[in-house]
Amino acid sequence: MGFSPFNKKIKYPLALAKTHKNKRSDSVKKIAYIEIDTHAEIAQAFMDIMKGSGDFAVDYYFSKKIKDQIYQNDETVFLSDSSMILDQLKEKEYDLIIIGTVHRFFNTFLVITQQYNTAIITHNLNFAKASKSDLIKSVFKGDVMYRLKLWWKEGLLYSSRVYRKSKSLLVLDEALLSGEYQFLPLFYTRDFIKTENKDITIVIPGGVSQKRRDYHYIFKTIQNINTNKNYEFVFLGKAKDNELNQLKKLSEKLPENIHITYFSERVSSEDFERWMQKADVLWCPIQQKTEFFSLKEIYGLTKMTGNLGDAIVYGKLAVFPKNYPSQLDFIISEKENIIEQFEALKNTRFDFKKKYSREEILHNLENTLNNLLK
Repeated sequence: MGFSPFNKKIKYPLALAKTHKNKRSDSVKKIAYIEIDTHAEIAQAFMDIMKGSGDFAVDYYFSKKIKDQIYQNDETVFLSDSSMILDQLKEKEYDLIIIGTVHRFFNTFLVITQQYNTAIITHNLNFAKASKSDLIKSVFKGDVMYRLKLWWKEGLLYSSRVYRKSKSLLVLDEALLSGEYQFLPLFYTRDFIKTENKDITIVIPGGVSQKRRDYHYIFKTIQNINTNKNYEFVFLGKAKDNELNQLKKLSEKLPENIHITYFSERVSSEDFERWMQKADVLWCPIQQKTEFFSLKEIYGLTKMTGNLGDAIVYGKLAVFPKNYPSQLDFIISEKENIIEQFEALKNTRFDFKKKYSREEILHNLENTLNNLLK
């Protein structure tokens, strides 16, 4: 949810202003990147890779919630929200507007898509094309008061129209590409010195919730491990409720050569960085079928998992369930004997820099952005 300190209402765009025409610079192009909703990590990834660009200058418009999660140096960052962003965009001339998330504030974003050259990063493909009747039905399937607010005050029924009116729709996973979507390359493999672990260190990144990952399967697998080698399993995300209780019980039953690390509070960026760098292998028990706004989504087909970016950024092989559709060489299908698989993968090397070097990704990103300006 985006932060909105003001109560100023945005009128539904029944009569929109005349289209704003940006003046194209012959040298450096101007981009506005807007994230007033959810995905701070994507905004951070865009900010990090664009630091090396000589062709584009970017202004960032973040809600307070997003801004508080972002590391910034010399970037131009403006505090914003749904009541401010339209006036802020009028003050400058941009060649391209990128909206990082359209999961609310639909009435505001509809105005932007109709007035500017806009590209939207699309996270849930079925939600993006949901009909009005599907959306109305979904309002009453969960968190009713919040969803009614989206309907009455934020233009929920405009959602698919926002995506349709946008000049470009972007996805962050090449597997989601189709005729209407373009791939936005953001993730590159960072440089760091990998230390050799005494134990085999398996990291499970992401919030410890059964909703999107099969942690019950993970707990059962760890509990039944039969090996004389030392293992460290790191649940790199906040655990709570039933999953936290299960982790506490599991930690009391394990033999001396098996250790687990888990967090009952939000994982700090320092802890996340340290454990991801230390990992020998990532274990990603994605539940293929999931939901967004009570609409069915499928990881790898209509929705991207953040674990894909994790693997690229930290240069780690990642074990995914057999049913996860992927053509990427660093995504490994889980085998029946996963412990033997982990031991083999610990000593397997994959050259991430061949395709995911910072220079290569920036070059591809700049080509994509230039295409969005045509």
